[in-house]
Amino acid sequence: MKNRLEELRREKGIKQEELAAAMAVSRQTIGSLENGRYNPSLTLAFKLAQYFNLSIEEIFIYQEENE
Repeated sequence: MKNRLEELRREKGIKQEELAAAMAVSRQTIGSLENGRYNPSLTLAFKLAQYFNLSIEEIFIYQEENE
């Protein structure tokens, strides 16, 4: 799933480590999210949306997989 996480984090001027601490996850989890290697749990998606004061849809871009 594509997302705007890195862009939003940089706009806010915070490091992966800082965002990870705020979300109670590892820096590796944030890196994996930013690179699209990991899809967040629903709980983490909501926490990120609240942190950035955005909707989940404004952060994560859902695309149907081609069959």
